[in-house]
Amino acid sequence: MLVLASSSPRRAELLRNAGFKFRVQASDVPEQRQDSEPPLEYCMRLAQDKARTVFAHNPHNVVLGADTIVVLDEHVLEKPSDDDDVRRMLKMLSGRKHTVSTGVCLIGPGFEDVQSETTEVLVDTLSDEDITSYIASGEAMGKAGAYGIQGMFGRWIPRIDGCYFNIVGLPVPLVWRMMKKSGVR
Repeated sequence: MLVLASSSPRRAELLRNAGFKFRVQASDVPEQRQDSEPPLEYCMRLAQDKARTVFAHNPHNVVLGADTIVVLDEHVLEKPSDDDDVRRMLKMLSGRKHTVSTGVCLIGPGFEDVQSETTEVLVDTLSDEDITSYIASGEAMGKAGAYGIQGMFGRWIPRIDGCYFNIVGLPVPLVWRMMKKSGVR
């Protein structure tokens, strides 16, 4: 049985839509970046920590852990704390390219595989009115970088280079390749 070590409804929906059978068991790993930790290593470490934590309680199952980050100029844009934080992040992203990276860890009896996917995202220039209306939608809260491409914010993303599903929160094609490589069906 595949166990998703995440409470993210977006990750669960992506897995369901791709035909995966799984159950959810969220981990309680604190999402805290270590001093001088490079962004990609940070999301891969968190994915691994989440998967290992849940695997410790499910040693006969296969566990999938993931963590998604938004990076602009080597700055990790975490989940916003309030509306002012959303405004700050969206002003930073406005008219610029940034990257979205997801660390993925698949762990099961006798194997552990940790990989990542990175997608480049271009955001249109956002007016103050655009930002205010997005904040009012409530969509930004709980999302790295203060946006979700799959919702209203998608109107301001004219181009991506890489995996769309990665931006939503789980690079499904990478997960499939990792499962096949590990012999998981």
